[in-house]
Amino acid sequence: MFEALGIFMRWLHLASVATLVGDMLYGWLVLVPSAGVLAAEARKALVDKAAALYRPLVIGAITALLVSGFYNLASNPGHQPRYYILLSLKLLLAAHVFAVGILLVTKNPEHRGRLFGGAAISGLLIILISAYLRRTF
Repeated sequence: MFEALGIFMRWLHLASVATLVGDMLYGWLVLVPSAGVLAAEARKALVDKAAALYRPLVIGAITALLVSGFYNLASNPGHQPRYYILLSLKLLLAAHVFAVGILLVTKNPEHRGRLFGGAAISGLLIILISAYLRRTF
């Protein structure tokens, strides 16, 4: 039973990361350039509709990441200081991705391309750090 919960939490964590980072990449590389060719009122309508559809995904992914991340950390204690240093960096980058995700679905920022891009890069760095931590520890 405990093993099944661990597997589920790991899957939930990976699925949430894929959702959040994948959506940031899509927004940066596809949505923002596509919206740029539209007239101002059509662009606003598209962005508002996209934000409304994206909102539950962002909130759900953030919630799932927090729950599964705390579970994964609590179920694997006793690492070296280097692990916790890299984990702290990873959590700071995750806070950036979370903040940008919430900002994108609650406000209508004019610089959404930079926000999507910065969050996507942070997300990819999180995945890189996670891969290193998983392989090394």
